[in-house]
Amino acid sequence: MCRQITGSAASCAGWVGVIVATATNDWVRTCDYTVTTCLRMDELGSRGLWAECVISPALYHCVALSQILTLPAYVQTSRALMICACLLGLPSMLLVLMAMPCVRLQNDTAAIKRLRARVGGVLVILMGVCGIISTIWFPIGAHHEEHLMAFGVSLYAGWIGSVLCLLGGFVILCCRGTDPPGTPSRDNSFYYSRQGGTATPLDPPANHAKSARV
Repeated sequence: MCRQITGSAASCAGWVGVIVATATNDWVRTCDYTVTTCLRMDELGSRGLWAECVISPALYHCVALSQILTLPAYVQTSRALMICACLLGLPSMLLVLMAMPCVRLQNDTAAIKRLRARVGGVLVILMGVCGIISTIWFPIGAHHEEHLMAFGVSLYAGWIGSVLCLLGGFVILCCRGTDPPGTPSRDNSFYYSRQGGTATPLDPPANHAKSARV
């Protein structure tokens, strides 16, 4: 149970990191000179999935990347992978939460909970893989177009979130479920005694003759 809670917490934190990286635009910073020179010349650029920005002491101006057909392939691919990672987070978190031992649904068994945990863990790992590919491919593509000076805060958030997703997914897959406490056994048959008001095991008759006499 402790491993499952740890994996769920790491997966949830990783999902938040992936969402933050997707929504913000400080992935990489480009400059052909030093930071001071680029700031003075208004040439310090910040690039993300959705906009390109120019950073200067008096101005922070961004231009949205709205022309999808003219965008480089690495930007379009990174967008698609990060969006897929964000969308995979919702069903994976629901499956992982429903597989927790403290959550009881009707007719829950260890096999059903184990199946939910495995499917949720696989989705979390896929989310981490999408984030890792996107956050590695994007700075490489940006460096081929312009001189890459530094990584941005959004890229670090994406890296940390993707690693947490991978770690949490593998921890969830390593967990083994047990039967929920309080599950009634279906092996024994019971009948209700009207006189005593208690349930007692139903013993089969020894033979048909004794049953007929009674």
